[in-house]
Amino acid sequence: MTEKIIIIGSGPAGWTCAVYAARANLKPVIYEGAISEENRLRGTLPLGQLNLTTEVENYPGFPKGVQGPDLMIAMRQQAEHSGARIITEDIVSIDMSKRPFVMTDSEGKTVSAMAVVIATGASANYLGLPSEENYKNRGVSACAVCDGALPRFRNKPLIVVGGGDTACEEGNYLTKFASTLYVVHRRDALRASKVMAARLLNNPKVKPVWDSVIDEVLGDDEKGLTGARIKNIKTGATHTIDATGMFVAIGHTPNTKFLKGQLATDAHGFVKLTDPFRTLTSVEGVFGAGDVADPTYKQAVTAAGMGCKAALDAERWLAAQGID
Repeated sequence: MTEKIIIIGSGPAGWTCAVYAARANLKPVIYEGAISEENRLRGTLPLGQLNLTTEVENYPGFPKGVQGPDLMIAMRQQAEHSGARIITEDIVSIDMSKRPFVMTDSEGKTVSAMAVVIATGASANYLGLPSEENYKNRGVSACAVCDGALPRFRNKPLIVVGGGDTACEEGNYLTKFASTLYVVHRRDALRASKVMAARLLNNPKVKPVWDSVIDEVLGDDEKGLTGARIKNIKTGATHTIDATGMFVAIGHTPNTKFLKGQLATDAHGFVKLTDPFRTLTSVEGVFGAGDVADPTYKQAVTAAGMGCKAALDAERWLAAQGID
């Protein structure tokens, strides 16, 4: 049996797309991802990155905030209640050379669909330190806009790791809340554009820590992160910075490996949309939604909005093909 639409991914974009597609009677099937050690290590378990966070204070409709896992479970339940069929496996390969699109999942089963929505998200790049893993969501974050306003970071010393535009954007945002912001970068100058770098470094709260890397994240079970040991890569000397938060700002990797280059992407691997106001990709019948196709905003609410658009775009495209 060929499905009308298959949605790959289970973050806000995927679930929102599933709700709209189900209400349009497209009988969507959503592959939410497999529960596996490989996915755990990559941060790509079902329910997306929000399921790995704690407080979410900037999603509309929750004036007192909401726990990330609670929000994602509610989205999943709404999609299922609307009529979406959920499969807890990965799509590991897809043939986009002809329609219907033929896919293979992580159990080895073959499925096909007339339309496909890629909503697999983008994984934040971390440093890879075991001590960093210990304090994720307890002081270690990869999203200043998501977490920077939380009480544990307000009027406290914070650390940003990185030297590109992303680090400058995160850093500038965090200066609204930090008492002091330490910018740890392995070079002796920021790689960011001159305007972005100057804006950050001219802020009196900012203290650059040049030629340096994070050697170890420090903390305890009660307080979470309490600081970091910094190592100068030229001299080998180490020192400790006391801080309640460390924001890793070294980019994101879109989860597109399984596509094997069949969709046009930008220089960083994000799926390119052929129209900035729609979700059409370089392959007719394939739509992109959420962080996998959004190198700019990467927020839950924008991902949900893109999921809505993808469902509407797919519905209209299928109707034009005589499929309803």
